[in-house]
Amino acid sequence: MPGEFELIARYFTRPVPKAVLGVGDDCALLQTAPGMQLAISTDMLVAGRHFFADVDPFLLGHKCLAVNLSDLAACGARPLAFSLALALPLPQAEDAWLEPFAKGLFALADAHECELIGGDTTRGPLTICITVYGEVPADKAALPVPTQALLRSGAQAGDDVYVSGSLGDAALALLALQGRLTLPLDLLHAARERLEQPAPRVALGLALRGIASACADISDGLLGDLGHILARSHCGARVEVDQALPLLAARQVYAGGSAQFDSDMGARTALQCVLAGGDDYELVFTAPTAQRSALAALSSSLQLPLTRIATIEAAPGLRLVDATGQAVAQDFASFDHFAAALVLP
Repeated sequence: MPGEFELIARYFTRPVPKAVLGVGDDCALLQTAPGMQLAISTDMLVAGRHFFADVDPFLLGHKCLAVNLSDLAACGARPLAFSLALALPLPQAEDAWLEPFAKGLFALADAHECELIGGDTTRGPLTICITVYGEVPADKAALPVPTQALLRSGAQAGDDVYVSGSLGDAALALLALQGRLTLPLDLLHAARERLEQPAPRVALGLALRGIASACADISDGLLGDLGHILARSHCGARVEVDQALPLLAARQVYAGGSAQFDSDMGARTALQCVLAGGDDYELVFTAPTAQRSALAALSSSLQLPLTRIATIEAAPGLRLVDATGQAVAQDFASFDHFAAALVLP
């Protein structure tokens, strides 16, 4: 078993050309360009709460960075670098686990030109904490915050609400892995890939600068994360539930497909996955109606669906309606770390 410093040197030390100083000293030094602002976000993943302890370490390496890059995407920030803190129990402090974990981590880091510049390791329950750094242009004319970053606070009455990609598949996969429903193998594979290897929408976030009025990433569930935008923007939204199903695997369940539920779970459970399941790491954003053509073109150029699901309203609150305009009961609870029981075995 490698010692702490040998572990760092062997698996997590690489050249960092964009940094003034990287791994090996008490601090890293990062130079950003003139007129740019540093965007910083931290996420922690804990075995048994965020992932199964026996998950493929390559996929875990990917996901632990992906969830942080998703935060940068939601701000329209370009990734620069990240630091990594690891608590490792003895089974994971071995080459057989560390090598694929590092490969998964660096494969995604390299794809986004994001450099590992430092961190920490210790022995303990398997916990991964990443702080990611990105840059976004400043904007002296912007009010109330002088930045070109996408914020949660810019939504205006009349704006459209969009969701990127598909929703609900990660939550559906979790239910299947917990034994609470049975999915056909091809459906399970597609859903599980969304759970274990999400794609951070960095290119979309960068392209939305100057188009979107507000943005957040969907980590805890669509309604909860849209709710953050509404709270920061002091407004409400009317969500068309039938338009809020830009699904992939979960669409078959919602439509009464071949998935078999083991109790009274059915369409309502599929809707829960879509509206409040979380772990999607798509973007929910608002934009003026004048941007519809630009967003259609952007969707085409990125080959990524951008689905309009709601309208921002001046009156506070989140209102769900069906295709006929009738109210849909709002009892979908997004994930809360302290309100929820442990969900992984």
